[in-house]
Amino acid sequence: MSTNRRNFISTVLTGGLAAATIPLSACGSEKKTANPLTDLKSRYARLDQILQQPVLKKELFTTPVIIESVELLRFGKSYLCRVRSKDGAEGISVAHSGMSTLFPIFLSTVQPYFIGQDARELDLILERIYIFNFNFRLNGIALGLPLATVEFAILDMLGRMAGKTMGELIGEIHNPEVGIYVATEFRERPLEEHFDLIKKAVSEYDTHALKVKIGYQFAGSKDIRYKVPIGKTEKMIPLLRKEYGDSMSLYADSNGYYNVPEAIRVGKLLEEYKYVYFEEPVMYDHFEDIKEVADALTLPIANGEQDQSFVHFRWSIANDGLDIVQPDNYYFGGLIRSMKVARMADAFGKTIIPHMSGGGLGFLYNMQFVSAVPNAGVHHEFKGLDSNVPFECPTSPLKVVNGKLKVPTGPGSGVNIDPEFIRKHQVMKG
Repeated sequence: MSTNRRNFISTVLTGGLAAATIPLSACGSEKKTANPLTDLKSRYARLDQILQQPVLKKELFTTPVIIESVELLRFGKSYLCRVRSKDGAEGISVAHSGMSTLFPIFLSTVQPYFIGQDARELDLILERIYIFNFNFRLNGIALGLPLATVEFAILDMLGRMAGKTMGELIGEIHNPEVGIYVATEFRERPLEEHFDLIKKAVSEYDTHALKVKIGYQFAGSKDIRYKVPIGKTEKMIPLLRKEYGDSMSLYADSNGYYNVPEAIRVGKLLEEYKYVYFEEPVMYDHFEDIKEVADALTLPIANGEQDQSFVHFRWSIANDGLDIVQPDNYYFGGLIRSMKVARMADAFGKTIIPHMSGGGLGFLYNMQFVSAVPNAGVHHEFKGLDSNVPFECPTSPLKVVNGKLKVPTGPGSGVNIDPEFIRKHQVMKG
C-alpha cells in the first residue's frame, strides 16, 4: 500500500473507522524488512494465531449445555430455527430468505451435526463442520447460510441462559449504537428515475450516509445482452455529491462489474468527488486484481461479502489487498466466524463493515455483531426495518435517530418473537 493511500485512508476515516482500529505500527505492518517473503510469512503466522483463538465466552457456562433438538420451522415463505437444550433452554432465529432453496442442506447436513453436542463448544462445532463439509462437499453460501441460522438460535439460547446479549457472548460492547447507511439498488432504472428513487429512500430515514450501485450489473435481468446505459455511472457520481454536499458520506458498490483498468478509472472519479470507499471494484475472488486496484488508488477498497473461507480474508489482509473487510454474517456462517475475521482485520489496522444480506431480522444480527467489534466502521448497511416477523423489543425503539440505531440490550437477540407467529409454523422433516 502506498504512503499516499495510507495517509488518505487515515484522513477519511478519522474519528470512526481509523479510531476504532489498532494502528498499523502496533503490529509492525509498516516495518521495512530485508526479506519481504519473511515478513509475509510472519503476517500469516499472526493471522493463523488469531484464527486459533476461541470467540464464544465459554466461561459463562459452568456445566454442559447439551443440544437436544434443532428444528427448522416453516410457515409460507417464513423459516425459523428453534434450538432446545436437554435442560429446557430455548433459542429462536429467523432464517435468511435463501432458506427456501437451501432447506435440504439444513435438514440433511447441518441439523444432525448439532444434536447431542455441547453448545459451549460452538467454536469447535463450527470449525469441524466446515472442515468435513465445506472443502469437498459444499461451498460458500450453500453451507454458510444454514449454519448461521443454527448458530443464531444457539446464541439466542445461550444469551437468554446467561442474561447476555449475542454481542456480549462474542466480545466486549464497543458500540451501543450503530451508525447506518441507506443501501439502495435501482440499478436497472434510467438515470433520472434512479436518482429520484435514491432521494426517496434517503428521505425516509434520519441518516447521513448513502451507498449507491455503479456499473449497474443487474443479477435479476434475464436479458443476456443486458446493456448498461452509457455514461450513467459517470453522471451519477457527481450528481449525488452535488445533491447532498460534503455532509453526506457516499459509498459506491459495483458488485464486481469492472475489470482492473475500468475500476481504476471509475475509482479516480470517486476520489475526485470525495466518496468514502469503493466496494467490490472487480470480481470478489480476483484477489490480485483487487489489490492492483487498491494500490492504484488513494480511495479505500472494500470487499468480502461473498468470500467463502478464512483463506480468502487471510490472503487479502496479509497482502494488504483491501482496506475495509466485509463478511456477511449469514453467508459466512455466523457471528463467531465473522468475529474471527474482524479480529484478523483489527490486528492489521483494517476496518470491518459487515455486509447485510436479506433476511427477516438480518439487521438485528448485524447490530449485535457490530456492537462487539472494536474496529467497526462509522456506518453500516441498512435496508429498512420492515419485517414479516412480528416481535417486541423492550430495550430499544429500533428507530433511526441522528443516523444511528440503539442496539437491543436484552438477552440473546434482544427481541421476543410473537409466540402466536411461531405456532403457525410447522416443523420440517428431512
